[in-house]
Amino acid sequence: MIRHFPALPILFVGAFWLALAAATAPVVAQENNQGLNVQQKKDVEKVIGDYLRKNPEIIVEAIRLLQEKEKAEKNNRIQANLVAYEQQIKNDPTSPIGGNPKGDVTVVEFFDYQCSYCKKVFPTIQRLLKDDQNIRYVFKEFPILSPASETAARAALVAWKFEKEKYFEFHRLLIESRGGLSDARIFNLAAKAGLDVARIKKNLKTAEIDAIISANRDLAGKIGINGTPGFVIGDQIIPGAVDLATLKHLITQARKG
Repeated sequence: MIRHFPALPILFVGAFWLALAAATAPVVAQENNQGLNVQQKKDVEKVIGDYLRKNPEIIVEAIRLLQEKEKAEKNNRIQANLVAYEQQIKNDPTSPIGGNPKGDVTVVEFFDYQCSYCKKVFPTIQRLLKDDQNIRYVFKEFPILSPASETAARAALVAWKFEKEKYFEFHRLLIESRGGLSDARIFNLAAKAGLDVARIKKNLKTAEIDAIISANRDLAGKIGINGTPGFVIGDQIIPGAVDLATLKHLITQARKG
C-alpha cells in the first residue's frame, strides 16, 4: 500500500528549527532577537545542513514518530465512527440480512461481486453461518471495482427491496460467478434465482438505489474500509479474506463484549 505524508515538509522545517535552536542560539542571542541578514541566514542554513548530515537519525526518528501519530489518530477516528455510525452499520433496513436475523452477534461484510478475494472467502462465510446459527450477517453492497460491479450491486439491492427471500440465492450466484458480469449475465442469474427481471431493470437506476450505494461508500470511508472484502465484527475492522478460525475467534470476542 502506498502511503502519503502530507505533513512531511512541516516535519523537516521543524527539524531545521530544532537544529537551529541547538546550534545557533548564540548567533540569535547576539542579534538581540532582530531578523538575520542575508549572510547570517546563509550561515544558519549551512549550520543546519551540516548538523542534519551529521545526525540523520533525527529525521528518521521524526518520520517514525509522525507515522505513529498519524496511525493512532486514524485508529481513534475509526473507533469513534464505529460508535457514531453503529446503527447505520448494523441496522440499516436497506442492507440485506442473512444468517439469523435475531442472532446475538452481527457480522458486517463490505464486498464487491467482481472481487476475487470476496469470491475466495464466500465458502468460508457459508461454513461460518452453518456452524454458528446465532450470527446475524449484514451484506453491504460496496461496488468499487467496475461498472459491472455496480450494476450487480444495484440488481441485488432491488432484489432485497422486493423479494427478500430470494436475495441470498442471487447473491450466491453472483459471487460464485467466474469471468465478467455483463448486464445480460446479471439478468440471467437473476432469472435463475427466480427474481422478477423486469422489475429489477425498472428499478435499477432509481434515486433510492443511488442513495444506498452512495451511503455505503461514504460509510466505508468513515470507518476506514477502502477495499474488499472488509468486515466489521464488534469493534474490530478486519480487511481481506480472513480464514474461518480468525472469524470464529473474533465472534467469540464480540460475544464476550
